[in-house]
Amino acid sequence: MFASDRAALSGSTAAVPQFENERPRETDDALLAAVGHTPLLPLCRISRGGGFELYAKAEFLNPSGSVKDRAALAIVRRALAEGRLSGGRVLLDASSGNTAVAYAMLGARLGFPVELCVPRNANPDRVARMRAFGARIVFTDPAEGSDGAQREARRLADADPEHRFYPDQYNHPGNPGAHYATTGPEIWEGLHGRLTHFVAGVGTGGTISGSGRFLKEKDPRIRVIGVEPTGPIHGIEGLKHLPTALRPSTYDARVVDETIRIETEEASEVRASLAELEGLAVGLSSGAAVAAALRVGRAHPGAVIATILPDSGHLAPEARP
Repeated sequence: MFASDRAALSGSTAAVPQFENERPRETDDALLAAVGHTPLLPLCRISRGGGFELYAKAEFLNPSGSVKDRAALAIVRRALAEGRLSGGRVLLDASSGNTAVAYAMLGARLGFPVELCVPRNANPDRVARMRAFGARIVFTDPAEGSDGAQREARRLADADPEHRFYPDQYNHPGNPGAHYATTGPEIWEGLHGRLTHFVAGVGTGGTISGSGRFLKEKDPRIRVIGVEPTGPIHGIEGLKHLPTALRPSTYDARVVDETIRIETEEASEVRASLAELEGLAVGLSSGAAVAAALRVGRAHPGAVIATILPDSGHLAPEARP
């Protein structure tokens, strides 16, 4: 255990905003109405000369800055409808970063306390935003990644089930369900049914599984390609190397036709190209997704490919040497 985390792990809720005397707000809210309906951007310059079309959903334009707003909102809406966040009960979950920020934003907006188990090496910008939204953070061993955060969240939930609600984003049906209901239809409609390949990173598996299932129902010929890091030790925050990780039930292997594994260095290079050629400052997981999409396009002339840009770049994109 990290010494600095002992107080947080003791079970005290002193650092969590208290909402005992308030009823959570309704989710019919102007800010939350901005979740989803993100632009589908053509990536013409980075794919120039390849003989294929490449488009990307600009998920960094969601209110808290990432694709995770979609799943977090669906999970919170269900929890509120079932009365699981009444009486000041704390929403507790594990995250590598983006879902934690989304939960923290929703807690601040709707009026319920939030506690988050996050690897200590999580992006400092994301950690700062969680704190700004008033969430309490429990740091976990960085060597264990999001798997360690999941184990700690489960331990805390089991220790105090009366006061903590643990939705478990890695195993919650609302996660892929949100993408089946929103992301998939938005891509299908945005490309007028011309899509041939859908490429998305694999973290919880919710985005690729929910969106992919919808798209395959529309056209079974659509190929769904997952993007993972090449090994368990990597620098692409938000992605999992499934062969060595806890496999979330939100990942539906039946939907995924193929997996492409990307080195951190390649993701970083493509991230820099997206800034230089497309004017998009995005995160490393976006670089990995576009790197994989470029491989798919070069192998399939005439393809119409959609991918996901999960979040923005929190640091200045790397300059060209």
